[in-house]
Amino acid sequence: METRAAIRFYLNDRLIELTAMEPDRTLLDFLRLDRMLRGTKEGCAEGDCGACTVLVGRSTAAGLHYQPANACIAFVSMLDGAHVVTVEHLKGRDGGLHPVQQALVDYHGSQCGFCTPGFVMSLYGLWLGNPNPSLPDIEKALQGNLCRCTGYAPIMRAAQAVSNYGAAVEDALNVERADIVEKLGALKDGRRVVVEGGRGKTVIPADVDDLAAVLEDMPDATLVAGATDVGLWVTKFMRDIAPVVLIGHLMNEISIVDGRVVFGAGVSYARAFETIAKHIPQLVELFDRIGGAQVRAMGTIGGNIANGSPIGDMPPPLIALGAEVTLRKGGARRVMRLEDFFIAYGKQDRAKGEFVETISVPLPEADEFFGVHKVTKRRDEDITATLGAFRVRVVDGVVAEAVIAYGGMAATPKRARAVEEALVGKTWSIESVEAALGAFEEDFQPLSDWRASADYRMLAAKNLLKRFYFENTEGPSHIVRHEVLA
Repeated sequence: METRAAIRFYLNDRLIELTAMEPDRTLLDFLRLDRMLRGTKEGCAEGDCGACTVLVGRSTAAGLHYQPANACIAFVSMLDGAHVVTVEHLKGRDGGLHPVQQALVDYHGSQCGFCTPGFVMSLYGLWLGNPNPSLPDIEKALQGNLCRCTGYAPIMRAAQAVSNYGAAVEDALNVERADIVEKLGALKDGRRVVVEGGRGKTVIPADVDDLAAVLEDMPDATLVAGATDVGLWVTKFMRDIAPVVLIGHLMNEISIVDGRVVFGAGVSYARAFETIAKHIPQLVELFDRIGGAQVRAMGTIGGNIANGSPIGDMPPPLIALGAEVTLRKGGARRVMRLEDFFIAYGKQDRAKGEFVETISVPLPEADEFFGVHKVTKRRDEDITATLGAFRVRVVDGVVAEAVIAYGGMAATPKRARAVEEALVGKTWSIESVEAALGAFEEDFQPLSDWRASADYRMLAAKNLLKRFYFENTEGPSHIVRHEVLA
């Protein structure tokens, strides 16, 4: 395999070529310390507050798209072939303030000002693609931006007024789009990238086959897709992650095959959203509550599965739907049920050098009830206390099949098999559901932590099953309502 010993990307209007880079160097540190671009702020260093938001543009067959990203947990090497836009790049047509900036000034959207550049960049990304957003559009775009001065009302008013200050089609990133696409296209040479740093090596495989070959040679390497977890290993736990193999640019395909939606492991939540909304709409609200827009743009479905967290949002609903994963090592592949992938806390059925390649998810049948509920301390951008996913098939008023899975209730995402058995063969009624609640103690012995006590988790898990029943007493529904239950 022909290799290149440099990471190449565009930063605002300048080509960056780096022949030496630490595998754990964050984009935030690179911008602030190496390039003196200090409009990008460090607030939380864990991808929660949005003060470090930048836009990352990538050119694909579908076109050039800019997504918000948390610079504090993104590694510089992840940006190979991309266009990174920081707040310093913004300007109006006359060289003054950009329309987003001017609107925030005029509507008093900045108080202490620390978080303001992050809000500017998130609103800029929204405005580029949606010049006249609704209030829900704005709220969704700003889920990952926290204002410590509680100044959201003027920020929302400013967001609605941006197009009064200029047209999005006249913005530089739209006017120069063809030129940017050409420049980014010139960076794609089909080579494996290998860059050395003082603390280890970074490898960017050329394609999936090359990834398989790299992992045969480097089976202990840290795989990094969106870095929404690995970034915290570095910024919060100071872990050594070298050598690193970057995979976020791979396995981005989505297909519908024989009643299944097949996601490549590198598909981000943002990229999957349209497919989910069309084919599994019961998951829409859950997707909208996974981090903020920045996390959804970076985080991947495969990464959420592969890290094996007991509170990962995706495994329970995918287990309930009967999902399968394809694992690959070298040229060999094996397929297993997702529920069998999780063995114990921190342990999955994945050998060294093996990686998750695809996730195949059966679409809900017309005669099935399916739903998912997530319990958190706050509604948006919070980690799960417990999450329940339910799929029940009822024939002539009797439960013919029940698959129930929970996160946050055990050391792994886990099915409630005793509860399922207590329901199957019974009438689909509140009496049957109430009678099955006693089986929860056979399935789970949850722990207490700062998110929730064991007793709270158990009570919430039982109530989620009851809630699922009440939401599905009129017939199978593809619309599931969600609220915070804490």
